[in-house]
Amino acid sequence: MTSIKLSFLILFTCGILARNSLGLSPVILIPGDGGSQLEAKLNKTNVVHYICAKTSPDYFNIWLNLELLVPFVIDCWVDNLKLEYDNVTRTTKGPSGVDIRIPGWGNPEPVEWLDPSHQSTGAYFNTIADSLVKLGYQRNVSILGAPYDFRKAPNENGKFFADLKTMVENTYNANNKSSVTLLVHSMGGLMAMHFLRLQPQAWKDQYIRRLISLSTPWGGSMKAVKVFAIGDDLGSLMLRESIMRAQQITCPSLAWLLPSPLFWKPTEVLVQTDKYNYTINDFQRLFTDMELPDAWEMRKDTEKYTKDFGAPGVEVHCIYGYNISTVERLVYKPGTWLDGYPTLAMGDGDGTVNLRSLNACEHWRKKRFRNGNSVKSLALPGAEHLKILHDKRVLDYIQLVMKN
Repeated sequence: MTSIKLSFLILFTCGILARNSLGLSPVILIPGDGGSQLEAKLNKTNVVHYICAKTSPDYFNIWLNLELLVPFVIDCWVDNLKLEYDNVTRTTKGPSGVDIRIPGWGNPEPVEWLDPSHQSTGAYFNTIADSLVKLGYQRNVSILGAPYDFRKAPNENGKFFADLKTMVENTYNANNKSSVTLLVHSMGGLMAMHFLRLQPQAWKDQYIRRLISLSTPWGGSMKAVKVFAIGDDLGSLMLRESIMRAQQITCPSLAWLLPSPLFWKPTEVLVQTDKYNYTINDFQRLFTDMELPDAWEMRKDTEKYTKDFGAPGVEVHCIYGYNISTVERLVYKPGTWLDGYPTLAMGDGDGTVNLRSLNACEHWRKKRFRNGNSVKSLALPGAEHLKILHDKRVLDYIQLVMKN
């Protein structure tokens, strides 16, 4: 009698666990630009500064590592992380003697915390992951991370897309054949979109439950133009835009994030000078005048990814912020040129991405785009581009969706 009761208890418990597992769509976190840890190993013959290391005994954390983002040392960081463009292969490579790898494939921890020491400045997907755990999710089982080399665009991230497909299928099978939720931030949304376009609809119907996007620049961002022009200090008073620019302008992903002709009119002035007003049709001339020939080549390599704006073929939850001052145009005063410092004319957005790009997902609500999949958007006043990851309104919404 006791053995019968024990057997029944085991079956009953397993049944509950199975139902609970089936009720939770496993989550894969896909980060944005700067949202993956990077590790480097050095074996260089030349360095830019006597304080820069030529060699390292093993891989070390290079992003995010605040100890490397200080005066003088940052010159070493820039030299190690910049890319070199090859006009023949149409690809980029790192400097000789620098090997970069992306740690922690599948493990959510490297996309929860960009700084392995878990300093608050490196907090990324951690708050969202913690909120999912409260619903019964388990890290490395039903919460996974999909980091990648964010310096590069889709044309150089083919292995990532192949590995992501395998991860989705393995996660589906490991979670009682529960379809997967892709939870993405910023450029991670564009990476997810490209990934979904590569898959047959039947595959998406089986393996993908939904796409939840936060702050995705569906149509690019004027901030990318600003970075090519003067760089970005990442919001830190310690960093100089001009120094950061030396690394930033070598990244094909920055060219990919330039404004899309689908959402900027050909008559709109993006960069204003007293000699010429540059529109979205003038990127070649703009980069020539900026003396950035590789930027135009990278734009040509990546522009094709911005021209297809068909719906992804899955349920979409598009969350973004607005009512935050966001750069709309660069204005160079009369008598100054593109090597000077422009005035930033501001508009609406989330502080990084323009509103017209953030809410572009709402175009998919039209029946001809949807293909039977629902598209829901949540516009949050004051939700800044990065802080949105820790916004209680977002956490509550994600929990509500994931409970469903």
